[in-house]
Amino acid sequence: MNESNRPITEVAAGILLDAEGRYLLGQRPEGKPYAGYWEVPGGKIESGESVFAALKRELREELGIDIESSEELVVLEHDYPHAYVRLHVSIIRKWSGVPEGCEGQLLSWQILGDAIPTVEPLLPAAWPMLEKLRLLKV
Repeated sequence: MNESNRPITEVAAGILLDAEGRYLLGQRPEGKPYAGYWEVPGGKIESGESVFAALKRELREELGIDIESSEELVVLEHDYPHAYVRLHVSIIRKWSGVPEGCEGQLLSWQILGDAIPTVEPLLPAAWPMLEKLRLLKV
């Protein structure tokens, strides 16, 4: 449990970085909390599933791609009104397939060096992920 005594939802988030130094954001579809907000792709880690297995499954479902590997970037927690989440954030540099919005969501490649994404609003927990990514100078 956490300070608010709410159950923790474990989430795997994958920051796709392409050869041009861009990262991918997706817009949350209608029917989900924070619909219309932009986020790093990913989803809940199922019981007994590793972070990498969850990323592989979620990114295949959401983006139609198969990831080859991932590097842990940061683990952070965020208290949303609908859930308290622990986000296991990874960087993904190698995948097969072309990312597309398999759940009807819009996608946007963003330039890593830019301080602020060109799409908004951004999901609150995405800000610390992107700050950590920028600090790495990857």
